[in-house]
Amino acid sequence: MNNARSSRSTADVVSTHSVFGAPCWVSLTSRDLEATQAFYTAMLGWRWRPAKLGDRFRVALAQNVPVAGIAAVASMWQMAVAWTPYFAVRSADEAVARVQERGGTAAVGPLSLPPGRAALLADRDGATFGIWEGELISNWETWRRAAPTFIRLHTRDAFDAAMFYGEVLDWATDRPGGCEVHYEGGEVVLRSGGDVVARIESGALGAAPDPTIRPHWQVHFAVTDVAECARAAELNGGSVLSKGSDEAVLRDPDGAQFTVTSRRER
Repeated sequence: MNNARSSRSTADVVSTHSVFGAPCWVSLTSRDLEATQAFYTAMLGWRWRPAKLGDRFRVALAQNVPVAGIAAVASMWQMAVAWTPYFAVRSADEAVARVQERGGTAAVGPLSLPPGRAALLADRDGATFGIWEGELISNWETWRRAAPTFIRLHTRDAFDAAMFYGEVLDWATDRPGGCEVHYEGGEVVLRSGGDVVARIESGALGAAPDPTIRPHWQVHFAVTDVAECARAAELNGGSVLSKGSDEAVLRDPDGAQFTVTSRRER
């Protein structure tokens, strides 16, 4: 019996070596773990569990499905408070080298964070993203199927960005487990296992004084009531940057920007 349970547990582990190139997680760098948890619980109803990475890390749960992570390392690592998407890679060292060879930058790492390795990077237009090599979070397949998060890159040139990320992350290769890239309606659409997992659109301005207009990855959370989330954000110390019927761009009390999107619009 013990052997059977052990085999099943091992089989449930998903690694970036078998699923690569796709967004595999989103994480918030924060200064104050308790205050951040309180805000997102009040606004989105998230609950929390410890993470394998240590006391400075938490995993957010929505209806028992893992949604995102918080890393209270902004002050320690002298990093900006921000939501960041992470992409699965087979080799963190190789991915970092590819980014630097193609005009991007490495801000942090690769760092060993058992059970894997991570790095925080920026593409050649300055949009920040992360990479992860190793085991994915427990219940990661549930996270992917539930699709509680979605990411979109607002960039100067979608085609140029797709070339950069494709070369760094091995998009559009023949290897099993990789991602497909399609050009639809002026956007670049990334698919993993047939599902849309990210979009890239042109139009961002590299020198814009407004950071919401400069190239950046925007993290979206699927919600049932956009207007209620916007009200809750303001009541709990956050702010509303823009709001429509199906989407609102918000900022938490620490300054991290994110979007809530109607589930039917995702």
